[in-house]
Amino acid sequence: MINDIEFIEGFASELSEDYASAKSYVRDIPTQALVFVRSFTHKLTMVLAQRQQLHFSSPNLYDRIEQLNKARLIDVPTVRALHRLRGDGNRGAHPEKYHLTQEQLIAIAEKSIKNILQLIEKLYPQFNKNLPEYRFVEFDSLAGRDLCYRAVMQNDVEAQYLVGMSLKAKALMLQEQEQALERVTDKPNKDAKEQGAEQSFAQAAHWFALAAEHHHQALYEHGVSLLHGYQGQAQPQQGEQFIAEAAEHGVIDAKALLGYFYLVGSHEFEVELDKAKHWLELAAKQENAEAMSNLGVLYYQQYQQQLQSGLDNIDSSLLREASVWITKAAESGYAHAQYHLSLMFESGEAGEVDSDKADYWLNEAAQHGQLDAMLRCASDTLNCEQATKEELARAEQYLHDVIRYGHNATAMIELSVALADGMLGRIDVVQSAYLLTLAKQYANQEQLHVIEPLWHSLLTQVNSVIELNPSEQELKALQYAKEILSQES
Repeated sequence: MINDIEFIEGFASELSEDYASAKSYVRDIPTQALVFVRSFTHKLTMVLAQRQQLHFSSPNLYDRIEQLNKARLIDVPTVRALHRLRGDGNRGAHPEKYHLTQEQLIAIAEKSIKNILQLIEKLYPQFNKNLPEYRFVEFDSLAGRDLCYRAVMQNDVEAQYLVGMSLKAKALMLQEQEQALERVTDKPNKDAKEQGAEQSFAQAAHWFALAAEHHHQALYEHGVSLLHGYQGQAQPQQGEQFIAEAAEHGVIDAKALLGYFYLVGSHEFEVELDKAKHWLELAAKQENAEAMSNLGVLYYQQYQQQLQSGLDNIDSSLLREASVWITKAAESGYAHAQYHLSLMFESGEAGEVDSDKADYWLNEAAQHGQLDAMLRCASDTLNCEQATKEELARAEQYLHDVIRYGHNATAMIELSVALADGMLGRIDVVQSAYLLTLAKQYANQEQLHVIEPLWHSLLTQVNSVIELNPSEQELKALQYAKEILSQES
């Protein structure tokens, strides 16, 4: 009986290499596995198009899936499966934007492999092929050991780059965990940092530097490591120079970042919108979602500048181009673009005022971790009398995430009020008091004026309940809340 790799090769030989690579990295470098999943998905759309003699009008994976759909060459379940694989691939390319742990990434990568097999099983009979029996060979951790051997003993630059990427992904996750712990304990843990994220960043930088001379993607990562100081002191000018060099060598992420440098200015590069447009367009046309979004922002800013200057003949094509590129970025799963597109539909800048589309993209952005969208969704839910328990639970989680990742005083105030008033199905005056205390640390002057009456109201509420002779456990919580509020008043 054939194995799963041979099964994929029997369907289309050009897909087997990406599938085998994705599967081999699942346990050791899940981010790299998901990058190969995206490449597999891209090639699969090409296979489907070629067999039906369809010519794609766009290099964008989202557009290609939708073009196959509109031509009725694939059914709705296949469309959904392809988009699911595309989304998983995006998570692999930028895991730090999704706040995923190593365990979560491994689970996503494993699931993606199984989803690929289910999709190919479904597609086999549609191309006049008998569906063969096959056995799935379980995942292993051989790829990681092989990479280390090749990186150290054979000085293999591709292996050195991949070892660096594995360590970078580990470092980003450890950094997030350390920052979360610091927020809870309110003090840095030097020993944990030296043994955790800092050490992994330094190790990643070492491997990128080794491979940089002969590996363009490693050159880009070497530039990023210098820019952010993976080994201690940041060297932004040198880092940006290496990133620019990598862009000249065709590295897509480097093109996107160089375009961003020219868009907003940096240590090495002054704002030059023509150059920003050049590099962002190159990266956007190669499906870099962040570049698509920033290109849309560039056009949007130019439109707003004309609008505010009072010109008689405003170039409306600027707003159309902004909408096109922001939409492409949103459809590619880029959360900031999804939030921006929601605002454009809300204001009518995306062609028309459409509250349904505005709500759709707002929720998409929130689900993908965009903090402003999460706060807006949570606030809308708390102010909706018909909100379900599930919606309220999601709103609470959104507020916790906005507080955790954004130190947002408004989210702290919203959650404090919700817990004090029982809007989430329970009253928790201790947590409410703590959140107001925390909000004071991050609040601006306007927010401090909001906090002051809430503070006194909560203290009055606590004192009133204490007078009602609550249970011993309730009294202990109320007294603790009163202590928190009295210390800070």
